[in-house]
Amino acid sequence: MNYSLCTISFRHQLISLLELVRFMKAKRFDGIEMWGIHAENMYEYDRASTEEQIRSMREDGMVVSMLSDYLSIDSEETFASTERKCDKLVSLAQWLGTRRIRTFAGNKASQVVSPQLRMEYTDRLRKLCERCASHGIQLVVETHPNTLADNLESTLTLLSDIGQDKLRLNFDVLHVWEFGGDLLQNLHILEPWIEHFHFKNIASPSQVTLFDPSNIYAAAGNREGMVPLHKGFIDYEKLLEQMMHMDCFASIEWFGPTPLHMLSEEIEWLHKQRYSIVQG
Repeated sequence: MNYSLCTISFRHQLISLLELVRFMKAKRFDGIEMWGIHAENMYEYDRASTEEQIRSMREDGMVVSMLSDYLSIDSEETFASTERKCDKLVSLAQWLGTRRIRTFAGNKASQVVSPQLRMEYTDRLRKLCERCASHGIQLVVETHPNTLADNLESTLTLLSDIGQDKLRLNFDVLHVWEFGGDLLQNLHILEPWIEHFHFKNIASPSQVTLFDPSNIYAAAGNREGMVPLHKGFIDYEKLLEQMMHMDCFASIEWFGPTPLHMLSEEIEWLHKQRYSIVQG
């Protein structure tokens, strides 16, 4: 298991990639998950400096673990625009040296999507998978509420309908907990398709709505209840024992205040857990 930070943690702060790379090296991160708009802006306005920092990361054994964005599959009328955006993300991923692009499986809850609409969503997503694969890029869908990957049955159906292992998963621990059932059992069932993880925690199950897009992306959104991994209601210590053998990246998805301080605390705890598990 390798650990990365997300540039989305710094969506409301002014901080350079140079500062982040220095921080990652000092704290022994293994990589960085790049938010799509950050990657696009760096390519357009700070290309040479970004390339220098990517080289520096590689020299220190760090990589870009994933490029995260959203590719709309909502309608056939807008899908040509989605395909153009996909091509742009593929180019950015190749520039950054990552082989993963993260998206979502639509923006409607699986229980309210009609069979016909589900078939259309799946067909468009399959085309995007094939488009990415033709350039050596793996498309990754995040387990997330109000998508076709918002419960175990729907997620397994989506993977089966796409077929031939074309689609992989970004297993967001908190959102898989929202599936219901046993979190560890869901982990083991979905493990063959897991390409990447998102780690985050909250103080109480009643606070899960903190991660609704309308709140999480708002500069003035509520952050009370967002807590470090080892202080929330999800037992990450137990979870890590079951996933440490996996050859994956896990991004610490911190949306709260003082991200450098909190990420420092989080990675230190994760390193301690890794050492404890390896030592047995």
